Amino acid sequence: MKIRRVLATAVALAVTTPAALLSVSPAYADAKPTAQTQEKQSKPTIEELEEAAAEAQKAYDKAAQAKADGIIETRKTLDELSNGTHPLAVALAAAEQTAKDSAAAKATADQAVTDARAALETLPGTATEEEKAAAKTALAEAEATAATAATAQTAADTAVTEANKKVQDARVAAVNAQSVLDKAAEDALAVKVAADAALAKAIKEAEEGEGEEGGDCEPELDLTSKVTGLPDKLVAGTSTDFSLRVTNGSDRHMDKVLTFVSIHATDKSGLKDTEKFFRLQWSTKSAPKWQNADADDYIDGVGALKPGAHADVKLRLTLDKATPAGNGVAFFAADFFNEDGSCGGAPDLDMYEFDVKAAGSKPGKTEDVKPSTTPRPGNTGTTPQGSASGTPASTGTNGSLAATGSSSATTPIALAGGAAVLLGAAAVFVARRRKTGSDA
Repeated sequence: MKIRRVLATAVALAVTTPAALLSVSPAYADAKPTAQTQEKQSKPTIEELEEAAAEAQKAYDKAAQAKADGIIETRKTLDELSNGTHPLAVALAAAEQTAKDSAAAKATADQAVTDARAALETLPGTATEEEKAAAKTALAEAEATAATAATAQTAADTAVTEANKKVQDARVAAVNAQSVLDKAAEDALAVKVAADAALAKAIKEAEEGEGEEGGDCEPELDLTSKVTGLPDKLVAGTSTDFSLRVTNGSDRHMDKVLTFVSIHATDKSGLKDTEKFFRLQWSTKSAPKWQNADADDYIDGVGALKPGAHADVKLRLTLDKATPAGNGVAFFAADFFNEDGSCGGAPDLDMYEFDVKAAGSKPGKTEDVKPSTTPRPGNTGTTPQGSASGTPASTGTNGSLAATGSSSATTPIALAGGAAVLLGAAAVFVARRRKTGSDA
């Protein structure tokens, strides 16, 4: 169960972060990942998982090395800017000296004007015309020199301002560049954890002979789950009520329908799991008393659904007051099991992203969070990528959902991110089928 939770959290990370990592460092541009296609098997083989884990390890190694190199370069740049050895710092010092010299020259010129004016004004009454003319000429020349000195000082002061701005900009750029490298290393580590966990899970299932359970279940595009009332921001120390409607839009009778609801959250770093601070409860018409969601994220109480029928599940999500600010994601889906042994479920996990705010913050918008979907591998249905109803996928403020089958990925990190989505969704579906299959 814990492995599934880690994978689902990593899926949310992989969906929202790989695009930002593509421009992190030229070091990532020298490796071309194997193109992925949407014709993946319903469950990846151990060999495929090993390859994905190896790619994720390579991506993380490069990101970690880029971070380490960046730390050295950043420290060097900041030290040189501080001790005056950086070219920009040298230029600033030269500009400051020029400004100092210009100020001294202007002061001398201004004093010469003062002296020349005083000499003219104190000429004795017996001064000749030639002496008066000479005094006026001296004053005019002093004033011209002073004007030139003032212009030079203004230019020198402007040069100091510009040189100082370049030094400050260089400091900010160095710090920002390091921040990008730090974030890239964190995200690459999260993808690596997801890939390693998926591989470990597959190996364990192979050893225990559990990997093929529930293999006969089939995708059912017309079994849909629609959420209403879930805001885009949740605040620590509060409870949020929302609803989930499960609809059987097919022409078949479903004897037993279970809803899958899984809530995952991390702190702002994206690496620390904070789901222990969340409490999910549910109630239905047949079970009106609030009940805690079970450890396997399944909700009973829907029962049978005739063709065209629907059932509503009330949900309540309570955040402990100590819940750290960060990001969250909620997964929803539905599965059915019939007495004749047939079974299936929605091929996609609808994914709703939300922000987690610290206690005392303002609540989120009243309108619902828009869903996106995490496709299960092997989805051969005709519904476009998006919600089960065909609504285009959206990840709210974070842009479009990263397609797990895209062949346009150009870096190991992008490949690992796509693999994390693919493998994480596969692990969730396998766990779901095994759980509900054993209960059917």
